[in-house]
Amino acid sequence: MTQETWRKYSEWPLVGAAFLFLAAYSILVIYEPPAPYAAILNWVMWLTWIVFGLDYLVKLALAPHRGRWFVRHPMDLLMVVVPVARPLRLLRPFTLRQVMARSPGLAIRTRVMAYVIASALILIYTVALSVLSSEKSAPNANITTMGDSLWWATVTITTIGYGDYYPVTVPGRWAAAALMVGGFAVLSMVTAAVSSWLVESVSAATAARIKPSEVSTSEELARLTAQIEQLHARLAANPEAAHDDDGRHGGMQDGAAR
Repeated sequence: MTQETWRKYSEWPLVGAAFLFLAAYSILVIYEPPAPYAAILNWVMWLTWIVFGLDYLVKLALAPHRGRWFVRHPMDLLMVVVPVARPLRLLRPFTLRQVMARSPGLAIRTRVMAYVIASALILIYTVALSVLSSEKSAPNANITTMGDSLWWATVTITTIGYGDYYPVTVPGRWAAAALMVGGFAVLSMVTAAVSSWLVESVSAATAARIKPSEVSTSEELARLTAQIEQLHARLAANPEAAHDDDGRHGGMQDGAAR
């Protein structure tokens, strides 16, 4: 079995595992269910960890160059080591390379914007869950509800940062740092898409202004070419007339010289 074959059959089951993890983690953090239900949810989260771990080991074993694959795929390892990164697997079937493949300019920008928005929403929600899990029981914490955590995550990823809510625990601050980095990446992609649209719009407007003059020049060249071809055809059909014309022209020049 090759790595591509394994990826083909494991992609959507891993998306399902990521969704199960996100659902179980959300219920566990937001609603704090009693012990029997909490134990079931913890088992679901452990099961998803086993699934992601097996997927990583199989891909590493099937890689032609394991060291190179290990270096070039840090996100796969991150989803095994860091639980809150597993929901990012929901985006893996729609990688940015696939989003941009075989599409015209406008379609690429539309798909990239949709991909960026989906990435931002998943990042905001998962980091908000992680921060709430760390903060809600901490002394002097001001992020104690999911609403507060979502508000904080939204203003943080957009680099607004009112400062009315902030994490006080070490895990919460690490999550905040990851969210800030993600926010810069999201804004960079949005800026690139908008810049591409502006450049294409200006190029289209410039081409629209230049096109009429190019058309008139092309028509004039075509007209002159047709006249020259007609003249050549007439000369080829009546070479004696051309010789007489040359003689008369030469006689006129001699008379003028005298």
